[in-house]
Amino acid sequence: MGKYTISEVAEKMGVSAHTLRYYDKEGLLPFVEKVNGRRVFKDEDFAWLRVLNCLKKTGMPLKEIRRYQELCAKGDDTLEERLQIMLNQKAAIEEKIELLKLNMKELDYKIWYYQKAIEAGTEKIHSEHMCNPTLEPDEIPDS
Repeated sequence: MGKYTISEVAEKMGVSAHTLRYYDKEGLLPFVEKVNGRRVFKDEDFAWLRVLNCLKKTGMPLKEIRRYQELCAKGDDTLEERLQIMLNQKAAIEEKIELLKLNMKELDYKIWYYQKAIEAGTEKIHSEHMCNPTLEPDEIPDS
């Protein structure tokens, strides 16, 4: 059975040791042993750490993560509620992905715009495509 320092776990998770200390202070790492005042993580801790890291990286507030953790501790009676939390978080991520796709489309247009202007030596070649009176991304013209 492996044992890991807070620095080793932080590196594996891609977060700072300070962040893990904060999670511990917030009660999100109740399983972590303290030996001589130092946090010691075990192999089996990584299952929760993976979920915690995922939820945090997807933007779930710590309050909601704590609620999820508390439900997990209550056992099978909370399975449906935990599923709903995951479904809600997935829906929030899907919404963010769609927004990012929309923003990527605008960036693609601007990249095309500048590449064509550089080739022509002027932005004036785009005068017919200027002034889209909506907030929708501009479309790259065919050909």
